[in-house]
Amino acid sequence: MFLDLCGAKLHFEQYGEGKPDVLLLHGWGCSIETWKAVTNRLARRSRVTVIDFPAHGQSERPPEPWGAHEFSEQVAALIRALHIEGCDVVGHSHGGRIALTLAIEHPELVGKLALTGAAGLKGKPTEAQKKRSEEYKRLRGIADALDKIRLLGPLPEKMREALRKKYGSPDYNALDAEMRKTFVKLVSTDLTGRLGEVKAPTLLLWGTNDTETPLWMGRIMEKSIPDCALVELKGGSHFAFLEQLGFFCQVLEQYFYGGTTA
Repeated sequence: MFLDLCGAKLHFEQYGEGKPDVLLLHGWGCSIETWKAVTNRLARRSRVTVIDFPAHGQSERPPEPWGAHEFSEQVAALIRALHIEGCDVVGHSHGGRIALTLAIEHPELVGKLALTGAAGLKGKPTEAQKKRSEEYKRLRGIADALDKIRLLGPLPEKMREALRKKYGSPDYNALDAEMRKTFVKLVSTDLTGRLGEVKAPTLLLWGTNDTETPLWMGRIMEKSIPDCALVELKGGSHFAFLEQLGFFCQVLEQYFYGGTTA
């Protein structure tokens, strides 16, 4: 199913019936399919809505570079269009960043939050990261300066492309020039100072070996969100919710329903 919302056609699917409604938000580079096993489990008791974020799965690209606010506004528009206000929201990684933004900016639309490996916080760069960033800026400056010497033709652009491949993350390098603008806006988001505005009860499920969104992020969220609990998934990576699927679903069921469906 599709809806035109906020200037982009959004693909979504719904399964099951019953309350509470549950909305699943996937991570960057993923799709509805990422949630398939969780959807099947929760749909035994709830109506479950899953979406493809813009530029993912079957959804259209955003009409212009979007940040967390724009992504959350589209999700808010979907919730209203489907009349699932007050739904419980589960978010992974980028989906967690958007779920937090939604809960902060539209608290009336969110029931409970369950976040796993959620993005949205920025830590202090390490010395190695600072050095790498300074090296990139210096080399990029040289390439930009060479642009002024018009006799060099395409050389400066080739240098910038080589620098992008060397210093950019795999997610960044996989994108075209326009979508990189959206990616930069998203990864620049820092919700640290706004976590206290989250009114929804919040459950965090976090892999202890997550290197993409390290455990310290979950611990900051636990301390900063007023009604929040953290469950550490021992040995789990950024995709701990799939690696420990059975336990993950059991915890969600207890949280949403007060029991399990198994």
